[in-house]
Amino acid sequence: MNYAIVKTGGKQYKVQEGNKIVVEKLPAEVGQEVSFDDVLLISDGQSAQIGSPTISGAKVVAKVINQKRAPKVLIFKKRPKKGYKKLQGHRQYLTEVEITKINIK
Repeated sequence: MNYAIVKTGGKQYKVQEGNKIVVEKLPAEVGQEVSFDDVLLISDGQSAQIGSPTISGAKVVAKVINQKRAPKVLIFKKRPKKGYKKLQGHRQYLTEVEITKINIK
């Protein structure tokens, strides 16, 4: 059970080969390959390599499947007895990727 922990978009993800994950928007077209160079940990089931903070030379390669947007989140602000109301919406841009390879060095 090989897996790695990568950091992208300010978040950390545990990934294995064949996994599909949704991350913050990446500047890549559908079908392109992207690589995550901030690999924090790699495990092969028996032992683990832990970076400080990252493992040098290690990278995780993924293929972009889809560029999409998250469901709308509504932000509502109101001040009681003041007549102030504000409604705002937000949809985050996301990228869906499939992990193809975990390279140690």
